[in-house]
Amino acid sequence: MTDIFNGFYAQIAQNQLSHWLESLPKQLNDWHSSNLHGEYKLWMKNIDLLPSLTPAKINLSDRVEVLGTEALPEGLKKKTIHHLMQLKPWRKGPYHIHDIHVDTEWRSDFKWQRLAPYISDLTDRFVLDVGCGSGYHLWRMKGAGAKFVVGIDPTQLFFAQFMAVQHFIQDPSVNLLPLGIDDLPPLKSFDTVFSMGVLYHRKSPIDFLQQLKAQLVKGGELILETLIIEGDENTVLVPDDRYAKMRNVWFIPSAKALEGWLKKVGFSNIRLVNIDQTTLDEQRKTDWIDTESLEDFLDPNDPNKTIEGYPAPLRAIFVANA
Repeated sequence: MTDIFNGFYAQIAQNQLSHWLESLPKQLNDWHSSNLHGEYKLWMKNIDLLPSLTPAKINLSDRVEVLGTEALPEGLKKKTIHHLMQLKPWRKGPYHIHDIHVDTEWRSDFKWQRLAPYISDLTDRFVLDVGCGSGYHLWRMKGAGAKFVVGIDPTQLFFAQFMAVQHFIQDPSVNLLPLGIDDLPPLKSFDTVFSMGVLYHRKSPIDFLQQLKAQLVKGGELILETLIIEGDENTVLVPDDRYAKMRNVWFIPSAKALEGWLKKVGFSNIRLVNIDQTTLDEQRKTDWIDTESLEDFLDPNDPNKTIEGYPAPLRAIFVANA
């Protein structure tokens, strides 16, 4: 099964990521031989059972959409939905695939609309998305003109979901690798690095920012989206146990504190371009998840607080240069 990465290896052998071949094939071989999720083979079997459909049009500019020449026959549509449903929960999206609306928990297009006006033109850029989930934003980056897009996320269900979407789009310039940032050497090769919704999950946020910087070419652009709290440059929330029912939330800084962290690791031209409170329109339960969502994470008597009593999720987008 590791041959699914052979096309990626062949591509980077011919571009500015060729030095990654010194470590990457062994990492992915080790991952496949010793670290597969118990459901992984079942997920991939469902992808193999998806129908082969030739798209009439692929739209990545204002959504992630695959259009056929005509509507799917009802039986084939039900079969396709069934196999995609085996990959639940679908967190990030939405996807529009041959008459099928994969209505994901998150309206990730809202986030893209917030950040798109502030980032440098992606045309012909090499782009990395760290913690990319199922890869929704990878497709939007490609739609914005990126030449070569790489996402990394160690969650194997997200990798399977990406492969399901890739099954219908078939674009070799958009790739997702089942790795975390700790698995990456300092590549110094990407023109733009995105990291959205990851910083607060890291035990050492300063180390994480340094790892992001190590992937960028000199002068390259970082787009960092993360939870923040209100406060001055010394304000950082360290949740006692959980934050919005999430166990793995370590540090939530104020915007000013995060700006200081970015300066400390050597980023320049730091801009806070957006602050937005997560709404029930952006994160909600749908038929494509079987779990709780934002409404369950907030205080039922005060939506400005989490169920634990912390400030409700407030998200900021920073843009900076390496």
